[in-house]
Amino acid sequence: MSQVDAGVGEAAAAAPTVGPGAGRAPNPLWTFGFLRSELVTTFRRWRTLALLGVLAAVPVLVGIAVRIETRDGSSAGGGGGGEGPAFIAQITNNGLFLVFTALAATLPFFLPMAIGVVAGDAVAGEANAGTLRYLLVAPAGRTRLLLTKYATTMAFCLVATLVVAVSALAVGALLFPLGDLTTISGTRISFAEGLARALLIALVVAASLIGVAALGLFVSTLTNSGIAAMATTVGLLITVQILDQIPQLHALQPYFFSHYWLSFADLMRDPVYWDDLVKNLGLQALYAVVFGSAAWARFTTKDITA
Repeated sequence: MSQVDAGVGEAAAAAPTVGPGAGRAPNPLWTFGFLRSELVTTFRRWRTLALLGVLAAVPVLVGIAVRIETRDGSSAGGGGGGEGPAFIAQITNNGLFLVFTALAATLPFFLPMAIGVVAGDAVAGEANAGTLRYLLVAPAGRTRLLLTKYATTMAFCLVATLVVAVSALAVGALLFPLGDLTTISGTRISFAEGLARALLIALVVAASLIGVAALGLFVSTLTNSGIAAMATTVGLLITVQILDQIPQLHALQPYFFSHYWLSFADLMRDPVYWDDLVKNLGLQALYAVVFGSAAWARFTTKDITA
């Protein structure tokens, strides 16, 4: 991490040990600088840019597919029922629905996979590159370093979700008409209110990923291999998604972090149905607390050898 390495030499002279309690209390300004360095480093990586590029391409592909399918005047696939993917049936009437469709299409796999890659590499990647020990020599402290890594992952959650939404909005505006839209409940709302709801939905989708981010960060503290941490996180994600589709596990499914992900569609009802949305956000907060605490307990007692 080049932005941090510049200050490592001075920090090493002041705090030469790397034990759990090593180092002096860092200046708050140094903390903000460290967070900024982490953000810049993360978003400059080619891997991160590639992930964002793939996410931006999904709405383009969906929009083009719908445009080709409906060029003869037929309607796009999908139907009622109020689930997220049903938004695809409304894209030809209003391009804003491409935002909702793209978020519904990327949330089950593409978005959490990208989050899992970033979160899984957060600590293990540093250890694998041999920079984790030097980061702890600097006056960060293990807790502050872990919080910075999690904050960076959460920033990526928000950016990744907004990339999907903005790409979908641009493609929807180019390929389909825009204007007032009809909610799932059948009521009409203005385009401005539709945009506001689209932004709120994007924020809810980003918040729906905090559980995956905490899980990935915990896995990242268990190994010194970034690739192993990323693969394990993505593997757990796929496993939970499969288990969430098995009818015999219906009693356990409300506790899976992915169970209420598509509840964001309820924001397009009038009035809004809040029950599943609240359950989703509460479940994500629970996962963040549990796995965030586990990551902290593991990382603050771990022997750093790389």
